[in-house]
Amino acid sequence: MTRHATIFEMAPRDGLQNEKAVIATRDKIRLVDLLSQTGLRKIEVASFVSPKWVPQMADATAVLAGITRNPGVSYAALTPNMRGFEGAITAHADEIAVFASASEGFSQANINCSIDESLARFAPVLAAARAASIPVRGYVSCVTDCPYDGPTPPADVARVVQALADLGCYEVSLGDTLGHATPQTISTMLDAVVPLGVPLAGHFHDTRGRALENIAVALENGISVFDASVGGLGGCPYAPGAAGNVTTEAVVDMLEARGVETGINRAALARAADFACSLVGGKT
Repeated sequence: MTRHATIFEMAPRDGLQNEKAVIATRDKIRLVDLLSQTGLRKIEVASFVSPKWVPQMADATAVLAGITRNPGVSYAALTPNMRGFEGAITAHADEIAVFASASEGFSQANINCSIDESLARFAPVLAAARAASIPVRGYVSCVTDCPYDGPTPPADVARVVQALADLGCYEVSLGDTLGHATPQTISTMLDAVVPLGVPLAGHFHDTRGRALENIAVALENGISVFDASVGGLGGCPYAPGAAGNVTTEAVVDMLEARGVETGINRAALARAADFACSLVGGKT
């Protein structure tokens, strides 16, 4: 099992995107700046999507322009298409991410197209990123369960993971979007995906309180990158019943209790978490 793990912090994007009340740009910038002081090396700052669909991310360019960049941190942005990619590059995102689904029902609900259509849309984005020497990360949603299609066959996950890798993603994050995965379903899915040899990350929501158990299974399968959100903020608007992401603080504590180093300053992380929770009415 790995001795070092990387936390990919999701709070500024996945954590805040569903909040109904508009969060001030200066507060988003402050959150990123606080996170930059924790020892995190990866922070997803914003998404360049239509403000019509995700109004909370309408100020993505201003947030990326306003943050104080730590030279050791990669500041990422989610980009669903070429327009989003161009916006992210103009805003000087260090890396971008594209997102696909392992289930057809969720793909239609989330991005209004089939899985194959979504992969075709990503091809020019990946080509442009490659030409600009911008790293691209891939996300796969609903890797064990879909709110529309039910259980996700592991072979379907493997197909999408391989497709994203073939397009040029340097890493693929496996998303338990509903938060309904169990150690068994994660293990079964990883049996199909790990042999592909694609660099993987885990993105576990904690709807049923099993995210840390699922991370443990991923660790045992050689995965050493985990998405998390300070305060457990976030969730998916297209996954009914999904709660927030697994809490960064809990992931750090669990990993370090197992002897896995994260490089995170726990006191600085607590300050960032307190501020993040203050932005959404103190909920965790």
